Amino acid sequence: MSVPQTPGTFGATTIAAEVVDGVDLHGRRAVVTGASSGIGVETARALASAGADVTLAVRNTEAGDHVVARLEAELPPGSGKLTVGLLDLADRSTVVAFAADWQGPLHILVNNAGVMAPQEITRTPDGREQQFAVNHLGHFALTTGLHRALAAADGARIVSVSSTGHLFSPVVFDDLDYRFRPYDPWTSYGQSKTANILFAVAAAERWADDGITANALMPGNIADTNLARHMDLKQVEEFIASGELALPPQKTVEQGAATSALLAASPTVAGVSGRYFEDCAEAKPVTERGTNVGGVAPYALDRDNAGRLWQVSEALIG
Repeated sequence: MSVPQTPGTFGATTIAAEVVDGVDLHGRRAVVTGASSGIGVETARALASAGADVTLAVRNTEAGDHVVARLEAELPPGSGKLTVGLLDLADRSTVVAFAADWQGPLHILVNNAGVMAPQEITRTPDGREQQFAVNHLGHFALTTGLHRALAAADGARIVSVSSTGHLFSPVVFDDLDYRFRPYDPWTSYGQSKTANILFAVAAAERWADDGITANALMPGNIADTNLARHMDLKQVEEFIASGELALPPQKTVEQGAATSALLAASPTVAGVSGRYFEDCAEAKPVTERGTNVGGVAPYALDRDNAGRLWQVSEALIG
């Protein structure tokens, strides 16, 4: 068995398989949301290859079954068991049911699913703006619903997949659902991704005594993913050309899953909590968006903002 690497040996081109090389997750149980495509699949693959039993929490269980069949054919002997669970983050009933049905400890929760930049405003059945509802509120309800299972794991890890898109907007507490502001797909996405980071900051503080760590991350600029299914690619190209949208170099899905795998499984970050990572390392703070394609905004790590978002989120999910 190889020896796990140190954080300094990981970087932008590291793939998830390299991160879990030498890591033993046998006896651990994991949930990866949005694991029917993109980096969710590769994150599930990495965790299962290290021995974890992984539940793919997905909207389309038929697609999830296809992924399980493919991974089972590709994974080495001794890999963890793969199962599929129904989870639609825009449908609160499925979130509640998933958490209620979970039995026993949960060692790893990767909140990976998301929606990005629908061109027209869309609202969930309970009236919430879709990106904030799916990317943040759905995962907030799921994670708080699974709190007892996480606490029972004695060292659980929560991984919140955010984005450099958080630089587009803080959480605008007075208008979360664009009832007053003109809808903009990118500030809406940015708000939801900032919320993903703030959730990790708040969970790290609130649940430290339960042995739970929580961190957020930017997976990278990955073209081969279902996240961009709502986007007008021509409009995105024009947005990039205008200088309004700057993107880091593209990654493969295997590279995109590396930072998630690091925070979910690597002993090199044991005990680290309430942080934001990119390229398998903790991100540096930035003071303005400008042309930055990386780093973390101070408002996304602000403990007061995190506490306020937690209270607001509890009220919104009832």
